[in-house]
Amino acid sequence: MTHVVLAFDDNRLVGDLFGQFDQNLALIEQRLSVDAVARGNQVIIKGPHSACEQARRALEALYIRLQQGHELHPGDVEGALRMAVAEEAQLDLPTIEPKSHLAFAQISTRRKTVLARTPAQDAYIRAMDRSDLTFGTGPAGTGKTFLAVAYAAALLERGDVTRLILSRPAVEAGERLGFLPGDMKEKVDPYLRPLYDALYEMMPAEKVDRGLQSGMIEVAPLAFMRGRTLSNAVAILDEAQNTTTMQMKMFLTRLGENSRMIVTGDPSQIDLPAGQQSGLREALALLQGVEGVAHVAFTEVDVVRHELVARIVKAYDDAAREASQEREALAASAPGRANADRSPNEGRGR
Repeated sequence: MTHVVLAFDDNRLVGDLFGQFDQNLALIEQRLSVDAVARGNQVIIKGPHSACEQARRALEALYIRLQQGHELHPGDVEGALRMAVAEEAQLDLPTIEPKSHLAFAQISTRRKTVLARTPAQDAYIRAMDRSDLTFGTGPAGTGKTFLAVAYAAALLERGDVTRLILSRPAVEAGERLGFLPGDMKEKVDPYLRPLYDALYEMMPAEKVDRGLQSGMIEVAPLAFMRGRTLSNAVAILDEAQNTTTMQMKMFLTRLGENSRMIVTGDPSQIDLPAGQQSGLREALALLQGVEGVAHVAFTEVDVVRHELVARIVKAYDDAAREASQEREALAASAPGRANADRSPNEGRGR
């Protein structure tokens, strides 16, 4: 058992750090199985040595975030705890922060700063910074699309690129919507709404609207990308599991000079017609190990929505895994049963 005492200099920030009625400390106690007691500007942590060190790193990282002028939300506390627990899994990159502190990867625009909340998100942000083509795959709620749009918005705001293209295959998720009224934009907008939502969260609404009108920000269905070369741009392909082989190849070969591409999708939620291969799955297999291409795979532990979402994703994954194992077992036993069912005299010449 270890006894750790942390003291924080700025009393104005301590209240936000500990949370209303010390709710942030209560969350740390629950997640790490330690005791965390606040006394003035100090917190006393008792518990196993490794858990106390994780609590210390999380609190120090959150305090630095407050010193930088950011607000703290429950999700930030959860994120700091996840990063503290899995600190050794972070990419070994140089950082301006002290080595005793967590080095969160982050994306900043004038409107908002987003920090990684899981090791996979940390790796994803760093991968987008390093690679011209980044694949982010995994279940819903892991931040794949939101972080991709946030990163693209930051590039556009800094002037690193001059255009932002958001694309998505117009495939219905197990439904038949029928005829949609309106012009082309009004027809495809329902499919692209998640991209709009992320964009408006990272940039002022008036700037997004001006960008859409001027063409600096373009939202288009995947079918409209054929024949184009995207130079000085960042292009995002969302829901890529619903692309065909030809569509994926077409999109990836649009990459032009001084451009980036980010491809996101969940291979477990393919809505293509039965028997049609997902272009995302094939691309991941073909481009594995290719220089300039990065792939970050998220799992249910990276879900940052309601904690129930993580349990739902895990339940579905477990069921799919069991079904796959049963099919493999049946396939393995089928030849044996066929041989056993044959008559001893079967196949003998008369």
